[in-house]
Amino acid sequence: MKTERHVVLVEPEIHWNTGNIGRSCLAAGAVLHLIEPLGFSLAGRQVKRAGLDYWPKVSLHVWKTFDHFVRHLKPHDSEVALLTKSGEKTFWSLPNPPRLFLVFGSETRGLPPEILARYRPSTYYIPIGADIRSLNLSTAVGIVLYESLRHCAPVHAWPPNAVTHGD
Repeated sequence: MKTERHVVLVEPEIHWNTGNIGRSCLAAGAVLHLIEPLGFSLAGRQVKRAGLDYWPKVSLHVWKTFDHFVRHLKPHDSEVALLTKSGEKTFWSLPNPPRLFLVFGSETRGLPPEILARYRPSTYYIPIGADIRSLNLSTAVGIVLYESLRHCAPVHAWPPNAVTHGD
């Protein structure tokens, strides 16, 4: 059975984060979905720089609204995991369906209340210490995306002991 991972960014604001997340999605074989409005232009050089030369290879979809995204892809409630610091469960207890949508809010506002209310039983958090308010969005996505793939057969393109330069 094929594993599908989708990273959904609701109204992302910072181009560097989105570029880095795109690169992580490409590495993990995940699809990146951006819900408008965006706090930057996708044509801007900053997004492309953050994603390096990988950006054109990212499987990317941009949606006008979260509802439009849901109507088109029709995720079952069991396929949706919202990541929020007010989540009910730790990210270590993420479900492992073949298709999973990992939903993250904007860097300064988080997820809108209506999305949180709709999927409240499917909210997860990453445990952090009291000295910080939150993790960087691209860091949080990387942690959760790879945790969601932990039980899947890994895809690894580099041969063992390969020597690389520049990455």
